[in-house]
Amino acid sequence: MPWPGVVTFDCYGTLIDWEGGIARAFEEAAARAGVRRARAEVLARYAEIEPRVQAEAYRPYREVLAETARRVAAALGWSITLEEAAFLPASLPDWRPFPDTNAALERFAAWARLGILSNVDDDLLAGTLRHFPVAFPLLVTAQQVRSYKPAPGHFLEARRRIGGETPWVHVAQSYFHDVVPARRLWLPVVWVNRKDEAVPPGGLRPTWEVRDLAEAVERLERIELPEIAGSADPAKP
Repeated sequence: MPWPGVVTFDCYGTLIDWEGGIARAFEEAAARAGVRRARAEVLARYAEIEPRVQAEAYRPYREVLAETARRVAAALGWSITLEEAAFLPASLPDWRPFPDTNAALERFAAWARLGILSNVDDDLLAGTLRHFPVAFPLLVTAQQVRSYKPAPGHFLEARRRIGGETPWVHVAQSYFHDVVPARRLWLPVVWVNRKDEAVPPGGLRPTWEVRDLAEAVERLERIELPEIAGSADPAKP
């Protein structure tokens, strides 16, 4: 029997195909404007610019998305207003889960309490939850903690709600947004390394590294409670 406890997830990039949703939204908006931009270039610029926007003074994620879209477009030589950049937050509720997401979530839900820790507004997350076949009793958003990962607010609030004695593991794709802050707080974390990235030299190691959510649920179903407790020290491999 798997260990009883809480499994939390990052949402966009881990459960939801974040890059696919962003790329489609940009492609459709650019086509309406008679502009063509390469998907890889859009995503590369987006990955650079969004963390910088989030690191500025807190603003709702709808505004982060729109401002990021405006700056990405400008960097690619396509001038749009903030109002025109609203195409990106408007598209978010239609971003789809990865093919492995829902089957893995159903397996997780059979033995664990599930949660989501997401850099998003409450209403945007509500639009995404309809894509999943399971319930998430624990939802912690940027709107609630008024900060964006990799700041620790999501994890500290989740720990407050979960309680210090309940076994808890976090599952996420982003090394920058999730693995690093989780390990700094001594939280066991599964890195869903969909892109086959390398840990930066001298970087904190995830507790476990897997290729996808199917492997994540198989890994966590096999471990015992002492392994969860013993994995908290971020100095351990």
